[in-house]
Amino acid sequence: MEELQDCNSTSLVALPGSLVLHLFRLFGQQDQSSWQKYILAYFLLVRDEYFSGESKTHSDVFCDISELDVFPYATDLGSEELELNEQKPILKAQSGGDSSGNRSNDCYFPGLHDDLSQDCLAWSSRSDYPSLSCLNKRFNLLINSGYLYKLRRKYGIVEHWVYLACSLMPWEAFDPNRKRWMRLPRMPCDECFSCADKESLAVGTQLLVFGREYTGLAIWMYNLLTRSWSRCTPMNLPRCLFASGSSGEIAIVAGGCDKNGQVLRSAELYNSEIGRWETIPDMNLARRLSSGFFMDGKFYVIGGVSSQRDSLTCGEEYNLETRTWRRILDMYPGGTSASQSPPLVAVVHNQLYAADQSKNVVKKYDKANNTWNILKPLPVRADSSNGWGLAFKACGDRLLVIGGHRGPRGEVILLHSWCPEGREDGADWEVLSVKERAGVFVYNCAIMGC
Repeated sequence: MEELQDCNSTSLVALPGSLVLHLFRLFGQQDQSSWQKYILAYFLLVRDEYFSGESKTHSDVFCDISELDVFPYATDLGSEELELNEQKPILKAQSGGDSSGNRSNDCYFPGLHDDLSQDCLAWSSRSDYPSLSCLNKRFNLLINSGYLYKLRRKYGIVEHWVYLACSLMPWEAFDPNRKRWMRLPRMPCDECFSCADKESLAVGTQLLVFGREYTGLAIWMYNLLTRSWSRCTPMNLPRCLFASGSSGEIAIVAGGCDKNGQVLRSAELYNSEIGRWETIPDMNLARRLSSGFFMDGKFYVIGGVSSQRDSLTCGEEYNLETRTWRRILDMYPGGTSASQSPPLVAVVHNQLYAADQSKNVVKKYDKANNTWNILKPLPVRADSSNGWGLAFKACGDRLLVIGGHRGPRGEVILLHSWCPEGREDGADWEVLSVKERAGVFVYNCAIMGC
């Protein structure tokens, strides 16, 4: 199993693009036109075929490159630069060669303008970034600055990774496209935090893990740029058992319980770019054990309980523009009991899906009629533990169901995938991966898309 923090890279073994770099050097020895360099850049762009979670054809990519309006001279790229003034001292563009044809050694790819080189790196798989950061100081500064992720957001490039913590292993990341597992560094928390119940949330390039230490409620943050753990800024009102959801670089947490067990209706917004929590207006009702999600640009909270006995069937919608909450009656019929897990919900292409914990089926929410329709059975049992130990997440255009299984090979964690749109409901669940020696209980799961 590969360590994310491992920098053993005397050569870019994990980067097939090394062949392309060799071609760059061959072209650099001749008086070749900029057009040929763009052709080589095209090959680098398509080698992984990671384009917003989907694969494009080579002809599609070629059209995308031709529409950049940067031909025939790479120096015309300046008008397309991002407004990232704070990054310019580190990421100052190099021409890759002077007017006499002599190549500069202070560039990412020999003979290629740095602006285009950075575009190429942005389109490559982010699983290669740790290896790239070990090439030299210049690559290390580029990868750790986060500039490539700003480029990816500009071009709409998204790769969704699964971050998982099971009973017998520390946090690990799974790349669904490459079917590749990567172990994160061990969290430097105290023993209480390790053993206590935890909640997780992925926002921007950060993985937030909420739990309890000896000194009280705490948040640990894994930073994808530095590939390390650190303490996150605490909430204005620390809480647990809250609803949460993220969209891009922001996340919202709502409800839950404070350190004294009081059920809350307050909510906070977290901005991962500046690492700051902001208190937003309260919900209409206090609730805990509820679930949150973003859909159609708004934040929703459904399910949960307001007390040990009172189960909530209504939902609430938060409008970020007007900063107001709207109550939606019977949005989650049946509600949630105090012994059940929070509602298992996921949003794919602004459509809401839920894993019914009692009937072991996937349902889809009808926005127009405020009703739920059954789509297909779940690939694992959700009723055996009242929904606990099971993860139901959206991963790009797919739904993921992650749960344990006991079989001839012992206890394993299975990752099932299904595309709810564009396919018949009768399509089978696909097993993305089988994680052995991981127990049968999923404690925490978060999906990071960047």
